[in-house]
Amino acid sequence: MKRVAYAPPKVNLFLHVTGKRPDGYHSLESLVCFPRGGDELTLTEDESQLQLFETGPYAAQTGCQSRNLVMQAADLLKRKYSVSNGARLLLQKNLPVASGIGGGSADAAAALLLLNEAWGLNLSKETLGEIGLTLGADVPVCLLQQTAMMRGIGEQITPVANGPACAILLVNPGISISTPDIFKALTLSDNTPDCPRFENLDFEQFIEALDACRNDLQPVAVDLAPDIQTVLNKINDTEGCRLARMSGSGATCFGLYKTVPEAEKARAELLDSNPAWWTLASHFPSLDHPDDQ
Repeated sequence: MKRVAYAPPKVNLFLHVTGKRPDGYHSLESLVCFPRGGDELTLTEDESQLQLFETGPYAAQTGCQSRNLVMQAADLLKRKYSVSNGARLLLQKNLPVASGIGGGSADAAAALLLLNEAWGLNLSKETLGEIGLTLGADVPVCLLQQTAMMRGIGEQITPVANGPACAILLVNPGISISTPDIFKALTLSDNTPDCPRFENLDFEQFIEALDACRNDLQPVAVDLAPDIQTVLNKINDTEGCRLARMSGSGATCFGLYKTVPEAEKARAELLDSNPAWWTLASHFPSLDHPDDQ
């Protein structure tokens, strides 16, 4: 029996670094969304072996299997609950690797969801989230796959109710940036904006609330990789763009639009002059079923 799960990109619509903890991790405050599209994970039941196969345009960038978060998630679940069965996992890797949109974490979340069902573990999403947090701070929110506020190191998650439909354009110029280098170069600011509320807003109110926020990692990333500012400028210059910002620690940037045709037109315009860039025109919120991926 085959099972399929989708792993959409996780986009940080804003990201405030609110402090540094005694254990060295940074405390964050971020609104994240999950546009439709992304990676796809297919599970075929196996009586004994646990195997991972990868395909897709970014499969070659994922590195050795022992470090792949899909295999780490599967191994962890198998050992923790003494599962005797295996599984054959096929990852269609459509999202760029290490690009600030949580691709690996989304893949790990998809693996936890599929294996929980295939192995009959019947674990709650809360329990899966606790397991996922040991793999990465973004895994719990990637299990949720809906617009939400993240706080702490990612373990404090509050879904955002009744948010507006937004179109979004994601752009990655193929730049690789080290997240540890970003945080190493970061100077903490005492001027952290008060976080606005995002529930029950229409599109214009949503954009206004986001505009009062920022990505604290963006200036550091631009210093390390100035081409990111070029990408942001080009997105911002497209017709209908209401907000352009970097996601996470980069280098993926995004633009928000009122309609999907506006985002698709902007995507075509940018690809015309920058054909090597990775782009995705999409929307959020997104329904969790195959026809919406």
